[in-house]
Amino acid sequence: MSADDDHDHPYSEAVIAGGLVFLSGCLPDNLPSPGTDQTPLSLAMDVVERRLKLVGGSLEDIVKLTYFVTDMSLREGANQQYLDLWDEPRPARTVIGVASLPRNSSVEIDAIARYRESKLS
Repeated sequence: MSADDDHDHPYSEAVIAGGLVFLSGCLPDNLPSPGTDQTPLSLAMDVVERRLKLVGGSLEDIVKLTYFVTDMSLREGANQQYLDLWDEPRPARTVIGVASLPRNSSVEIDAIARYRESKLS
């Protein structure tokens, strides 16, 4: 699965190899809507979930997450999201502070998930 025909930013959205799905970094699709509980973290995780669904997966299949944030104060929100979305055993996880991200985003999430071929049947 590859990104839209964006020749300035070519990448594969997801690659299946060795029984795993590797997701490229997922940025929020848009800005949070006023008056909602949307955050850049929740919008980026929506993209993760959408990409996994395209290969028959779900958030339950994730074994490793990496959050890239431009402000380490977002770590608290990432911690809460992580606790809200997964029960024990939770996926391995890393939060990395970076200077900047594409499209001036404040968060990008990449993930590795189990690939379950039978879900596509």
